[in-house]
This record gives sequence, structure tokens and C-alpha cells, in this order.
Amino acid sequence: MASIILFGLFFLLLLIRVPIAISLAASSIVTLIITYDFSSVELVADILYTSVAKFTLLAIPFFIIAGVIMEYAGISKRLIHFADVCVGHWKSGIILVTVLTAIFFAAISGSGPATVAAIGGILIPALMKNGFKPESAAALLSSSGAIGIIIPPSIALIVFGVVAGDSINVSIGRLFIAGIIPGLLLGLSFIIAAMIVRRKDLKGILSAVKDSSIEISATREKASGKEIAKAFYDAIWGLLMPFIILGGIYGGVFTPTEAAVVAVFYGLVIGIFVYKELKFEDLKKIMIDSSVQTAVVMFIVSSASVFAYLITTEQIAQQISDALLGISSNKYIILLLINLILLIAGMFMDAISAFYIFVPILLPIMLVLEVDPTVFGMFMTVNLAIGLFTPPVGVNLYVACGIANTSINKISKAIIPFVVASIVVLLLITYIPSITTFLPDLLGVD
Repeated sequence: MASIILFGLFFLLLLIRVPIAISLAASSIVTLIITYDFSSVELVADILYTSVAKFTLLAIPFFIIAGVIMEYAGISKRLIHFADVCVGHWKSGIILVTVLTAIFFAAISGSGPATVAAIGGILIPALMKNGFKPESAAALLSSSGAIGIIIPPSIALIVFGVVAGDSINVSIGRLFIAGIIPGLLLGLSFIIAAMIVRRKDLKGILSAVKDSSIEISATREKASGKEIAKAFYDAIWGLLMPFIILGGIYGGVFTPTEAAVVAVFYGLVIGIFVYKELKFEDLKKIMIDSSVQTAVVMFIVSSASVFAYLITTEQIAQQISDALLGISSNKYIILLLINLILLIAGMFMDAISAFYIFVPILLPIMLVLEVDPTVFGMFMTVNLAIGLFTPPVGVNLYVACGIANTSINKISKAIIPFVVASIVVLLLITYIPSITTFLPDLLGVD
């Protein structure tokens, strides 16, 4: 009964477009009242507090602040310029520039929408100049930006580690390293898909676009060694940031949470004293932007925690687990079903909410099937990354649509090749666990 009320009300609220955090909280509170009584609502305050009062979760606001600082400090345009002088002269150089820059910035921001917003203003017009329709350019950037929640440091992987950590021992450091190869594979799949799309778009008429602040042309000459060296020198401080963060974590110098604080300090120093583009008056805007983003994330975390509490205490997770395992005894069929469930879930909810809802349900199944928790975390994160650029609630799509001045209907069609490409990678990650575990095992990260 509790499961019907909880999920029924939750999906009903989603259908009438109630914000997901409110949907989670409202459905949980109503279920508590109906299942127990009004006095049970007192539990909500305790759950809300304890869910966010965790040292590991402190990494989230600090990585958000670091990403905002890097955007204000001019890191994104330097990364784009460096990628451009390296591969921009190739026939499909603009595609490589877009995906490489998305990977670079993803390693800084840890967020999909933030990556699209930071580099889209330069790259979408550049893609349109190089033969892409507006909706195709927006589709490429939307999908590439999703790599932001896979490549370390990733806010999504931190949340997965926290949620799964309530049941088993999961290392966030191992998850970070595990995300590198899947993230690069996704980038490669998007490059291949974009080359096919561009060939089709070139048959049409190119749209006129405004100039971007950095010239990227299909006809640019190969950059000289001096130009490459200068671009590398300009971008080096941004490129070093992921190495400092990951090197410090795996060198035992600091924890992921402490690494986030180091990232903020590093970004401030580079922005103010090295690039000198970050002014002290910008700090107010940075704190406001990052506070709003943090508040949204933490509101979702706390609301989803109440939902997850009911899933556990009412044994809803066990019931669903038994039902799924009863469908088939074949491990590969069950994994396929789970991927389908997560793909559909990703179309309607953000990664953080999905982790709190589905990890308590699916983790016991993964343990029965003897799936490595790191592999589970990775293919679940890739599933939800795909959700960032699939309608109707793909956040990246809306950010890119605004930049490209195109409609959600047009981009929904243009995104199909990139969704297909990402699903191929998802299946590889699901059924070939070594893709995920190879790097952590090689480096001895537990």
C-alpha cells in the first residue's frame, strides 16, 4: 500500500509539472501521514538535517563554487583556444574542439549544464559557421556537456558514493578514476556521431550567425609551434586543476571534500593574480550564483532522503528487488531491464534524485548478481548523463536551445544520433566491466 501511495503520488506530481524536489517531499510526507499518523511528520525534520549534515557532501558546494570561479576567470575561452590551435585545422577539427573542450571543462566544473553554459556561447556559433544546423550544433554541445557528470571530479559520483555508502563501502576516489575511460569513450562516440550529422547538414544551407569572441574557422591554417606553445601556456593553469585535485586525492594529501576547497582557492588565485580577469567585485556574483546552484542541489538531496527513507523502512526496495529477480535468472537480461528503467527515469528526473530513489532499490540486486559497485555506479551515472540531453526534461537541451536560438522540438530530433551513440557506450560499460575497473585496478585504487 505504501509503495502505491508513494510512487503514485510522486509520478502524479511530476506529470502536472510540480518541481521534483517538492514532488519528492510532498509524496513522502503524505505517505508517512497515511501509513502512520500526523506525529510521524516529526521524523521529516531529522531526516532533512541528517541527510545534508555529512562531511562528504561538503564537496558539492565547493566544487560548484570552483566551477563558477573558473567561468568568471576566463578559463573556458582559453581551453577552447588551446583545443582550436591543436586540432582546429583538421577537416572535422571543430567537432574535436567542441568535445575536447567539454571534457576539459567537465573535469573542472563537474556539472553538465554548467559545461554547456560556459562554452556554448563560443562553440555553438562556431559549429554553425562550420556546416552545422543550429539544432545540430546545440545537440552536439548538449550531449558533450553531459560528460561533466562522468569525468572526475563529478558531483554525481560524490552523491552516488554517499547514497551507496549507507549500505556498503564505496570509495569516491575509486569512482572518480573509474569515470575517466567511460567519459572518454562517450566523447569518442559523440565525435563519430557529429561527423555523420555534419555531412548531412552540409547538404543544406548554412545559417548566418553572429561572430564569436574567438575565431574558429574550417579554413584556418595549421597553427605554428609557437602558437601552440602560447595557447598551451595560456591554458595551462586550467589544465592543471584536475591533475592537482586528483593527484592530491590519490596521493593521500587530501580527501575529495578537502580537494574541493583546494580547487576554490586555486581558482581564486589563478583568476585574480595570474589571468587578472577576476575582480574582487565579481566575488559577490560568484557567491550568489554558486549559492543558488548549491541550494537547488541540497534541497533535492534532503527531499530525496525522506523518499529513500520510506523506500527502505517500508521494504519497498526489497519488494521491487524480488520482483525484478523473479522476471528472469539471466544476469544480462536483468541488467538490460535495469538500464531501460534508468534511461526512462533519466528523461524525467535529475541524477541526484534518481540516485536517492533507485540506489536503495537496485543495489541489493547488483550485489546478488555480483556486479562490482563501482561498475554499477558508473553505468547508472552514464544512464543519468544521457538523461541530461533527452527530452522532455533534459536540462542541457534547454540551456543549449537558448544559446542556439532554436526550439526544443527541433533539437529533440537532432539529438537522436547522439543518444544512439551514447547507448552503445552504455551497453559496453554494462557488459564489459573491465572498461570501468581497468584504470582503478591498474593504479591500485580501492
